[in-house]
Amino acid sequence: MTSPVLFPPTLREVMLRGRWIGMLVLCLVVAGVFAWLGQWQLERAIETDPPPAGATEQVRPLTDVVEPGAYLPEPLVGQKVETSGTWIPDDFLVVSSRFNDDVEGYWVTGQLRVAERTSIAVAIGWTADRSVADDAVEKLNAGEAEASITGRLISDEGPSAPPKDDPQRMDRMSTAALLSHWHDVDQLDVYRPYLASTTASAGLADISSPAPEEQSPVNWLNIFYAVEWAIFAGFAFYLWYRLAKDAWEREVEEFEDAAAAETA
Repeated sequence: MTSPVLFPPTLREVMLRGRWIGMLVLCLVVAGVFAWLGQWQLERAIETDPPPAGATEQVRPLTDVVEPGAYLPEPLVGQKVETSGTWIPDDFLVVSSRFNDDVEGYWVTGQLRVAERTSIAVAIGWTADRSVADDAVEKLNAGEAEASITGRLISDEGPSAPPKDDPQRMDRMSTAALLSHWHDVDQLDVYRPYLASTTASAGLADISSPAPEEQSPVNWLNIFYAVEWAIFAGFAFYLWYRLAKDAWEREVEEFEDAAAAETA
């Protein structure tokens, strides 16, 4: 009696086995998660309600834009605001490494008390001469305490270590750094961003603070992430296919080796 002719399994037969069907289901779940993450990134990539053009140039009350202690949202960086308050004596400080139209100089800053226990750091004006900045500090200390300020809200730059030969020098406009020099700060609420005044006083020059560039409503970084998640989802299916094919190739190789051994 003639023995039946045996054939190695096909790739399709291997893929339809329970083990690989289960692997496919797992890959579908993983790909679904990746697809959801990609959709989430796309939703974040496109601003459906962008601020109107020129919104930062419309002067708004400080309290309507940001609260004390809160970070300044990206669309509001450079927003023009107005506020009023009282200068705290002896808290007029000089910040170095400030540029006005590519000219390096100094800012004179102050603590403006805008509520009973709430303050904001204000950049009052600019000068290229340190002696002029020091004279402005004296004038401000001797001047009127009440002030109304209009300017741009700008995010805190973060503190930096001063040079060893001048430990009191400040090269960054940092509310945290200024706070460490201010007086009467017990239980004080402080705004994280600072206010760059549009009009200088005490013999200083106006700070050059142009309007921020209009931002695109499309966040290309988020779109890149969404594409990455789509690639990961596709890779999950490719991994399943590759593993199933490797298993099929091993079975075919074992089958051929066994057939060769029988005929030897």
